[in-house]
Amino acid sequence: MNPAPLLTKSELRRSLLQTRQALSAQEWREKSDRLVSHLQILPLFTQARSILAYFSFRQEPDLSSLFTNGKQWGFPRIIGKSLSWHQWQPGELLQTGAYRIPQPPPDAPILNPSEVDLILVPAVAGDAFGYRLGYGGGYYDRMLSSFRVRSAIAIVFDFGYFDQLPIDDWDRPLDGVCTENGYYGKKIS
Repeated sequence: MNPAPLLTKSELRRSLLQTRQALSAQEWREKSDRLVSHLQILPLFTQARSILAYFSFRQEPDLSSLFTNGKQWGFPRIIGKSLSWHQWQPGELLQTGAYRIPQPPPDAPILNPSEVDLILVPAVAGDAFGYRLGYGGGYYDRMLSSFRVRSAIAIVFDFGYFDQLPIDDWDRPLDGVCTENGYYGKKIS
């Protein structure tokens, strides 16, 4: 775990995105594979029947090897300033959406986030209290504030896991953070 950063959210986001973009393809693949191996044995994951996830973008941890295990999967479509969640299974068509992120087609069945067992939340950073630093668009913050979510885990590489992140009033803690070095349940302050 890294000590608390002495940077603003936007400075930290910029620095960590540069670090992530500098990973070689081999480092990125190895870190992603190790992270997935931790998720695969986590009870929050193994017991979940329905999971909301993401397709890797800009060298986010790649979770695609998880998407073949017979669970019900949902992925986001950006609709205005919100996320709409749609079912998707391996082999089904994807479209290129906002920010050039792959997404299910608009006619794919919709999933309500409050009715799924687990949400795997992409993040730039996460901390020991379950807070995450996203990309600054607020899409996940709005979703997490709008729905009662059963379980949610921030997904980050270990260089983005900190003792404590700077937070704002709208930030919501998740159940924990998963990195290539393991799963860290949130501390209670």
